[in-house]
Amino acid sequence: MSGWNPLAPLPAVERWTPLAKVSAAAGVALLVLLALGPLILNANLLDKLTTLFIYVILALMWNALAGYGGLVSIGQQAFFGLGAYGAIRLADAGVNVYLSLVASALLVGLVAQPVSAFMLRLKAGEFAIGMWVLAELAHLLVNLDKLVQGETGTSLIALTAYQADSRRATIYWLALAAMAVLSGIVFALLRSRTGAAIQAIRDDEEAAAAVGVRVLGTKRIIFILAATGTAMAGALWLATAISFQPKTYFGVQWTAYMIFMVLVGGLGTFEGPLLGAVIFFTIEAWFGGSGVWYLVGLGGTALAFSLLLPRGIWGAVERRLSLRLLPVGYHLKVPLGIPESNMTEGASGQAPSAVAEIPPVER
Repeated sequence: MSGWNPLAPLPAVERWTPLAKVSAAAGVALLVLLALGPLILNANLLDKLTTLFIYVILALMWNALAGYGGLVSIGQQAFFGLGAYGAIRLADAGVNVYLSLVASALLVGLVAQPVSAFMLRLKAGEFAIGMWVLAELAHLLVNLDKLVQGETGTSLIALTAYQADSRRATIYWLALAAMAVLSGIVFALLRSRTGAAIQAIRDDEEAAAAVGVRVLGTKRIIFILAATGTAMAGALWLATAISFQPKTYFGVQWTAYMIFMVLVGGLGTFEGPLLGAVIFFTIEAWFGGSGVWYLVGLGGTALAFSLLLPRGIWGAVERRLSLRLLPVGYHLKVPLGIPESNMTEGASGQAPSAVAEIPPVER
């Protein structure tokens, strides 16, 4: 301990680094700029951005469930399809068509409450397969509805009462608002005590229970949130497509897309799914018309990332550069006067810094 000044300030734990504050401000500014989209962008760009917002929602929800909660699901298409189906049913019952999109997502969240009582008792692979079975069951039940007419499907006819430009702008704003609100909820949740409990359960469920974490109740929170967000994405997708065919909305490809975005962007990081959604959107724009080879390419790319870069692109950036734009963990600020032997050496081998960081509880 030679050379250490006992009168020097003690290390302090901080949640918001200067970079995080700048990143958060930049994010808010970007949202404000995007909100002006219908006033300055053409119809094609508005449609593309709406699609991107939906992809971001899907990636965020699957990452919250699997990356932070450790609940790997291959049946999230159940909630995606139910979100669209609920909007069809509510609009047919006379509810305002735009309100039906939001109400459908909330109703699916309510349905997820009793469903979670059964599904969350399954572990690991059992949970993944159980969710797939749930998706197939939901698909079959929706097919029995005479309004849907089996695989023939139906349409969100109420939307046709609005002019194309007005409809496009409203759906764009709804998608942007849903993305912003759900992102904020996930971020706030992960930075709370509940978020710490969620990650503790992911790392070791028995150990978390041993220190007093309410395992089932905590897992239920993230399960319902993911279900609600995924249902919102499904309802928004219906609004952009208008037509509803159960086989399309309950297809496993939706979960495959979610997994791809999260694996490529960075599983268990907050920024990773955002990056993964942008990458997936770009790939789809370039190669989406390639048919089955497009899906084969996505699968091969996801497999390569899981083997060669398991932390994804943003996870690799975090490890190499210790760069966290929106951290959900804690950082240890070490004042000057601490011995050099106790200070963190930079990743590039440079001299020790006066600020050391404790990586957040992330993967």
